[in-house]
Amino acid sequence: MESNTFNKSWGAEYAPDGSVRFRLWASGQRSVKLRLAGDDHVMEASGNGWFTWQESHVTPGTPYQYLLADGTLVPDPASRAQQSDVNGPSLVIDPNHYPWQHPDWTGRRWEESVFYELHIGTFTPQGTFQAAIEKLPHLAELGITMIELLPVAQFGGNRGWGYDGVLLYAPHSAYGTPDELRALVDAAHGLGISVVLDIVLNHFGPEGNYLPLLSPDFFHQQRMTPWGAAIAYDVAPARHYIVEAPLYWLTEFRFDGLRFDAIDQIKDPSGQHVLLEIAERIRQEISDRQIHLTTEDSRNVIFLHPRDPDGSAPLFTAEWNDDFHNAIHVLATGETHAYYTDFADQPEKLLARILTQGFAYQGEVSPHSGKPRGVDSSGQPPVAFVDFIQNHDQVGNRAQGDRLLTLAGKARTQALFATLLLAPHIPLLFMGEEYGETHPFLFFTDFHGDLAKAVREGRAREFTGHAGHEADSVPDPNARNTFEMSKLDWSKTSGSEGQAWLALTRQLLALRQQYIVPLLNHTPKGRVIAIAPGLVAVSWHFPAGTLSLALNIGEQAQPLPALPGTTLFSSTQVTASLPPNSVIVRLALEDQP
Repeated sequence: MESNTFNKSWGAEYAPDGSVRFRLWASGQRSVKLRLAGDDHVMEASGNGWFTWQESHVTPGTPYQYLLADGTLVPDPASRAQQSDVNGPSLVIDPNHYPWQHPDWTGRRWEESVFYELHIGTFTPQGTFQAAIEKLPHLAELGITMIELLPVAQFGGNRGWGYDGVLLYAPHSAYGTPDELRALVDAAHGLGISVVLDIVLNHFGPEGNYLPLLSPDFFHQQRMTPWGAAIAYDVAPARHYIVEAPLYWLTEFRFDGLRFDAIDQIKDPSGQHVLLEIAERIRQEISDRQIHLTTEDSRNVIFLHPRDPDGSAPLFTAEWNDDFHNAIHVLATGETHAYYTDFADQPEKLLARILTQGFAYQGEVSPHSGKPRGVDSSGQPPVAFVDFIQNHDQVGNRAQGDRLLTLAGKARTQALFATLLLAPHIPLLFMGEEYGETHPFLFFTDFHGDLAKAVREGRAREFTGHAGHEADSVPDPNARNTFEMSKLDWSKTSGSEGQAWLALTRQLLALRQQYIVPLLNHTPKGRVIAIAPGLVAVSWHFPAGTLSLALNIGEQAQPLPALPGTTLFSSTQVTASLPPNSVIVRLALEDQP
């Protein structure tokens, strides 16, 4: 297996002789002291804003901070762990001592992927890495092959989604220690489950970000993102920090991949885009196991996802496909506000295009934005797209955190669930979806003072008059109850409804692994068979056979289109017509009539 670490530009690093090198870029400071275990050391200015200090005999777990000339104490921006919160001391960590139980794990093939997206803080009552380990056998028994953790980099407060991280190398202390996160990854590997991490490289959160004080040049003040000044990816020390963070998580924690959040907000004027450098370095430096890299990008682009002649992905593996969710959501709920406007007209036609070609918008003008969106994706294989009928964003960014089951009902949701799991795109489940969870997943934070007030008022304004929600009905993100309401209710798994959902999930995932996955080594020719109100019927012709699917979530039964082959799954008794809220999937193998 590859080394658990690599030499990083920033932070506290153990050297081969056992000493620790502390390195900080603080171009906005004339001098910096290292406060280590209560003693202050004047760091050496090594040029271009860099400060260093080498110290012998540092015990792992020793606290340290940086002391600025004005007396301000700050954590290490490249802290591997915090003693408590985001503002306090960092801890020296030795990543090479962890006793991996499954060091020979090499991952799973991408085609086998069934994602299970989870938030550590609400996945279990305890909300910790260790508690999550106890639920892994449940996921493995169902047929889940990959879990995706929402961001775990240290953020302000104890509670949050994780997208406001500010110490991008430190596992959030409220979830547990770095070794407890390693134990979670290790335990998953022992059960045959890959683990990927959602990381945020497009901005820093509002609390605990001391980089503007240390190095104002880390940001381009004239270029803004929705979250503040843009990161200066073309400034070498900032670029090192950003490029090395993904490699850090993959090597020191042996994650099997990463999901890159909102990359459309990563603007880089460099000769080589920072994302391309990240992907190339990962592929060059980790070659002894499967690494899967996915992106979230509202632009519907494919330049980061080329395919080699053998179908392998030399850069990023796949893209989250919001178009699939949005078309499904409009069909299932009739909602057409905000970005759903783009799917209000002929959602059946758009869904058929998504299933057979990838994106709904491939250069057409978006009614919502009034601008062209997307590129031709018809040449991409189905496995280049990660589909979902719900996820943290699509549930949590509703004012009341409503899950699809609450909005669309059981029969319709189960038909969509089967469509998701038996179509050839890569499927993603949101935690609790496997047993029919109805608890909301709300937007929650743990800020205080003026920041808490700003977040509370901003969230209320966002939903004023929107989708039937009045401002005063939006849960306060900072209230602890908002967080507690978002936790999974595991007692549902033992009830009759929960058991029925689990049986369906188990059945669908078994069918997927037995019949669908073997087809996915090749790019099929997609074909639209029929479209009618509420009805979409499509097929995919692979070298090994033809997979066909017909979905009806309209109000009326529809004539059943001609689908070749043997029925793999039918959600209801089907004769000459397809009843409302039903789906049928058939497979015709080439060596069979």
